[in-house]
Amino acid sequence: MNDQSTQPARPEPQLSDYPHRITEIIRYGDLDPQGHVNNAVFATYFESGRVAIFRQPDLGIGLPGATFVLVRAEIDFRKELRWPGNVLVGTAVAEFGRSSFVMRQAVFRDDVCAATGRATLVLLDIATRRSRRLPDDMKARLSRWILPSP
Repeated sequence: MNDQSTQPARPEPQLSDYPHRITEIIRYGDLDPQGHVNNAVFATYFESGRVAIFRQPDLGIGLPGATFVLVRAEIDFRKELRWPGNVLVGTAVAEFGRSSFVMRQAVFRDDVCAATGRATLVLLDIATRRSRRLPDDMKARLSRWILPSP
């Protein structure tokens, strides 16, 4: 049996931990029959946060003949969200692999973290449908959003 009282408390995520932020509106249609934001909608909030980074005109991480694909997503739910209102979605690049990178994200409402997430994205060659090595210059541009060290 796991005695949770002996495990160290996880630090509460802070919005300042995430260098990229966007605002999302909680829509009435986001609610489930219990009256809170449905769990699947958190994945949409996180997707919006990631896409907003990729759409930065000055980031220029597009690569001819390649695209990014989501290969893993994790969400930890911390607090429920209710309508109406807004949330802030924070996003940071956490680590790089050969052909992938990991993003950490969090959803905040009134400075309270409602959920955290982790997403792994892979650079995919459109013609071969296989992963491609992340170019060093792409890593450098993505490093603008690197997760700050504790």
